[in-house]
Amino acid sequence: MAEMKKLSFFEKYLTLWVMLCIGAGIGMGEAMPDLAFKLDSLSIYRVSIPIAICLFFMMYPIMVKIDFAEVLKAAKTPKAVGLTLFINWIIKPFSMFFIAWFFLGYLFKDFIPGTEILKNGEEVELWRSYISGAILLGIAPCTAMVLMWGYLARGNDGLTLVMVAINSLAMLVLYAPLGGFLLGVNSMTIPWQTILFSVAVYVALPLVTGYFTRKAIIKFKGLNWFNDKFIHWLTPVSIIALLTTLVLLFSFKGEIIVNNPLTILWISIPLFIQTLFIFCLGYFLLARVLKLSYRDAAPSALIGSSNHFEVAIATSAMLFGLSSGAALATVVGVLIEVPLMLMLVSVCKRTPHLFKGSYDQE
Repeated sequence: MAEMKKLSFFEKYLTLWVMLCIGAGIGMGEAMPDLAFKLDSLSIYRVSIPIAICLFFMMYPIMVKIDFAEVLKAAKTPKAVGLTLFINWIIKPFSMFFIAWFFLGYLFKDFIPGTEILKNGEEVELWRSYISGAILLGIAPCTAMVLMWGYLARGNDGLTLVMVAINSLAMLVLYAPLGGFLLGVNSMTIPWQTILFSVAVYVALPLVTGYFTRKAIIKFKGLNWFNDKFIHWLTPVSIIALLTTLVLLFSFKGEIIVNNPLTILWISIPLFIQTLFIFCLGYFLLARVLKLSYRDAAPSALIGSSNHFEVAIATSAMLFGLSSGAALATVVGVLIEVPLMLMLVSVCKRTPHLFKGSYDQE
């Protein structure tokens, strides 16, 4: 993996681009109310073809960066890898469910009026849809951008790569059953075929395509060309595909946002609290109990705190529709992800003295 020295132009200002896309999407919905619906109507088995193309290109650049040979090195740091797996798959999905339910299903419930019709024709309360979106974020661990967060925190880059790869592989097995169970608890319809299909299309397919692309390019062009040229060119593709999806999504949700401007705030509060809870649990408590070094503790906690919003958006769009409250909730996750993760990186850089082997000592 090439050393990443700075955020790309698109990644550095991701929150700004997301906000601009919100505005563009709302404006598009007002000016051309039928366009997004017509695009979404181009579908196969309830899967929008234009959105499917966008979502594939969100995932492929992330998957192609994973060096699966590095997974073998995980045996050297079993405690750190075990910590991320424990947080991501044992703690995080259920803490997200309870925090989202408490705020959106109880505390803020009276501020989230109305219902919506899902793509399967079912009518559900909006607050329940927002909880479903939060659930999909909670069970989708660590976007590849966590490689940057680990680098900025001066963590163990090799270990970060290993943990991202292992969690991506774990997602193939655990994402669908966890999602189905928690969505069922939330009294939402569980379209198992769509869940499994979404994991196959938006995780397995990009993963396999990325693996063979990486292997072929390195064989014919070399590792340096792959890292310095191909990855440099490919990095903006994921963000551009994400932003294109967001424009379409907000063209659907513009009316709700205009009429209920506090909707984004109600959704963001439980997501913010969940992220802080997971980070503090992993960084200040469990990493210290396991006596990890700072360079292992920082990326372990950041991986647990980060959400794979591309997968969450893809799944919510397929399960409930691009215009659903669940899809909107996953987008709010994107909106707060970058500034919140940069804040946590700053916390890490200010507290290496809490661990053995700070980066100043290594």
